[in-house]
Amino acid sequence: MPTAAPVRRLDAGHVTELTAVAAELLDLHASATSPALLADLAPVCRRLSPGLREALRPVETADGLFVLRGLRVDDAELGPTPGHWSTVGRAGARWDTVLLLLSTLMGTPIAWDGQQDGRFVHNIVPSPGQETVQIGASSSVLLTPHTEDAFHPGRAHLLLLCCMRNPGRVATTAASIRRTRLSDDDLAELALPVAPILPDDAYPDAQRFGGRPAPVPTLHAGEDGLSLRFDPAYTPVEEAGESWRAAYGRLEDELARVSVAVSLEPGDVLVVDNDMVVHGRVPFTARYDGTDRWLKRASVRVPGRRTRPASEAAEHGYGQAAIEAFAS
Repeated sequence: MPTAAPVRRLDAGHVTELTAVAAELLDLHASATSPALLADLAPVCRRLSPGLREALRPVETADGLFVLRGLRVDDAELGPTPGHWSTVGRAGARWDTVLLLLSTLMGTPIAWDGQQDGRFVHNIVPSPGQETVQIGASSSVLLTPHTEDAFHPGRAHLLLLCCMRNPGRVATTAASIRRTRLSDDDLAELALPVAPILPDDAYPDAQRFGGRPAPVPTLHAGEDGLSLRFDPAYTPVEEAGESWRAAYGRLEDELARVSVAVSLEPGDVLVVDNDMVVHGRVPFTARYDGTDRWLKRASVRVPGRRTRPASEAAEHGYGQAAIEAFAS
């Protein structure tokens, strides 16, 4: 599996600027979850230097991702890796604020009313009892490559993964649809709305939703290129016809062929285009001793972006509502 990923480096001045503003916001509002801090994000970001905006320009290659490097995590200050997202408390709150600033420079941060108590920054840590589940809290199984929140029409356009700790250099996997080679017949087959994508196990309320699951296209030829909506772990592939299943299998094979492994270092921020790239994670053994892998995750909508079929507007989203951090 290739290990290369485009890297953008923040210079020391931009790191100082970003972390200083994050500290000021946190000192003023006391909590990274404060509605007042969220309201301040857009006006504060308008005062940040053009160089920071340039570093966070849109993904510009067929890779569909880049690693933002230059931030540094103080491991001792961070404290132990929690055993569950709900026990994080204020640990890493400065990094929550940094990630919110980065997200706002790229678009509009979003949260979900049914996941991690509606927080705009999620903590991804291995949790006892969830080792084999297909969600971020798993560890001992391959986290199958997928589109983030693929079941929902309001899913993020961009996904930001900020590494707090990664002692075993556990790799995040990523594969771009625009690096694959598929036949015209497969492209046409997978553009049809044949199978639904069901809510994943991180959304128990959505899984209880009474509405009928609607079939959705897997691939979409948008204005700027091919995009995908893909989550095989939560797609009832077996209910589809033979030709579609075969095309879907060839898509899985192609995504595996072009997949890259990205081992994030503390302070690295992986920016993933959620319309172009599926991401996952290799298996690892969790120790639950306070030293395990710890990522923070933010989801971003890009206002005005047109990379999805118009038919998504009619979907019910399994009753889940996305919350925007501020008015666009």
